[in-house]
Amino acid sequence: MKFLTLLVFSSLFATSSGWINNFDDAKKTASQKHELIVLNFSGSDWCGPCMRLRKEIFESNEFKTYAEDNLVLVNADFPRMKKNQLSKEQVKINEALADKYNSKGKFPLTLLLNADGKVLKTWDGFPGGAPEDFTNEIKAISNAAIK
Repeated sequence: MKFLTLLVFSSLFATSSGWINNFDDAKKTASQKHELIVLNFSGSDWCGPCMRLRKEIFESNEFKTYAEDNLVLVNADFPRMKKNQLSKEQVKINEALADKYNSKGKFPLTLLLNADGKVLKTWDGFPGGAPEDFTNEIKAISNAAIK
């Protein structure tokens, strides 16, 4: 039962809670709204720290509330299970993002980017601390970058 629940949540991750899969659209939106981009590389159906990051940080009320009006969220997922495979087009998009931002293939890897795609902050693995700590770190960088 836990496994089934996990699969349902992992399949919904990229399409729910404001997460998108198209980086070009994310850059356009971020530019228009003067927001930053959170780009998360995940293995939604095999990477334990990725699942923990999603559940404990990205699905927290603190993060979701801030992100809703201040961030453009992009998920580059690399599932392994056959039933969770992405379209060929999405695989190409994710692989291109990985070539540019995650050449070492780290999971999870989370980046905070400006609207031009410049990396402002990198979190390699599960960021320690509470959701508030993660969100406050993004707020501080955002306040400095958007001025």
